Amino acid sequence: MKKRRPVIALVGRPNVGKSTLFNRLVGARTAIVEDLPGTTRDRLYGESDWNGRDFVVIDTGGLEAESTAEFRANRPAAPSLVVDSARFVAEIQNQAQLAIDEADVIVFVVDGKDGLTAADEELAGLLRQTTKPLVVAVNKAESPERQLNAAEFWALGIGEPFPVSAYHGIGVGDLLDHLVGLFPDTGTGDEEEEQTIGIAIIGRPNVGKSSLLNALIGQERSIVSDIAGTTRDPIDTEIVYDGRSVTLIDTAGIRRRGKVEQGIEKYSVLRSMRSIDRADVALLLIDADEGVTAQDTHVAGHVLERNKGVVVVVNKWDTVDKDTNTMVEYTRTIREELKFMDYVPVLFISALTKQRVNRVLPTALAVADETEYRIPTSQLNRVIQEAYDKTPPPNRDGRPLRFYYATQSGVKPPTFVIFCNNPDLAHFSYVRYLENQLRVHHPYVGTPLRIFLRPRNH
Repeated sequence: MKKRRPVIALVGRPNVGKSTLFNRLVGARTAIVEDLPGTTRDRLYGESDWNGRDFVVIDTGGLEAESTAEFRANRPAAPSLVVDSARFVAEIQNQAQLAIDEADVIVFVVDGKDGLTAADEELAGLLRQTTKPLVVAVNKAESPERQLNAAEFWALGIGEPFPVSAYHGIGVGDLLDHLVGLFPDTGTGDEEEEQTIGIAIIGRPNVGKSSLLNALIGQERSIVSDIAGTTRDPIDTEIVYDGRSVTLIDTAGIRRRGKVEQGIEKYSVLRSMRSIDRADVALLLIDADEGVTAQDTHVAGHVLERNKGVVVVVNKWDTVDKDTNTMVEYTRTIREELKFMDYVPVLFISALTKQRVNRVLPTALAVADETEYRIPTSQLNRVIQEAYDKTPPPNRDGRPLRFYYATQSGVKPPTFVIFCNNPDLAHFSYVRYLENQLRVHHPYVGTPLRIFLRPRNH
């Protein structure tokens, strides 16, 4: 059974460098770093290790003292800033509190450039109410002068402040040495880890991805809003379902390339694409009211390019006027619009009312199993030979294509190599015909197949 890893939560005022420190600790540019308060909304998870200890780091949106939050919520601001601050103050605070509840160690990140502020003191008073280990990290302490000035944060009454520069990596090793020493004992570390199945929830903006995630796990794991683009960072949630370890990945909405704005949204889309790379199965959400759009087809194409298992999930089904044939007709339309992946299962759900949500994870896990299915070599060669005999490939320039033998060379996705006299004689349509014949033998539900032709002496 997979052992529990200690959890570090990074909390603090907006724009003190929590996301930069997060990226430094996990060793990758995972969190979006922007000189704009409120960039991080949901809590973002990453994995790391130090001195032989594996742990999880949580980045959170900026905590604000009540008086500061009220001022920010009521001050005049441009419409874009209203979305980034006042509209989400309560949700961001709630997500930060959830991160604190999950954490084993809390790192209170402060700004060494600004020095000790009244807001820091007020937040420290709130954080001191926890019984969990609490550490002060004084960020932006690049210069010797700022490192010395970090001593003023002793006044917070939390303990020794650790001057660091997350951007330059200064002092981070000393901070990690201290944090690892505060971790609870989680065992010897010899336990064998179970394989985790990655399931990415993808789709264009505002189709209900975060709502589905929350419905699947039964808690407010992501901020849910009717404003398109609320989720910016991919979010991982680890659960155990039916005895199997599952990682659910909520992603920012993916737009067509020409529709992607520069800046934060651009990086969100890039990270969503990386989330698809990490997944075994993608849940492609479609808005039932709007049907399959060009953007949906674009997103589906990205998944197909990465050879991932797919389940099409039609969300907001409760809002559709239905009769006895509605679901059949809707499925037929989806098959026509996504004809390049006609092998995928289609579910009709409502994340809001929980209608048929209980079918999502079993279907996704079944697809994950399909991605690892192997056809015995003898059966594979029989299927290919029968397909060849039933419909021989057309000659090209008077030269016939001949098959010798086939083998399955891999899984995730299932990959087949057919050895022949000359691969150049095979038309792509005939390779597609062979794929269809393989699916007659075994449907490979929701799973793409790869077929390669190689010369026998290759």
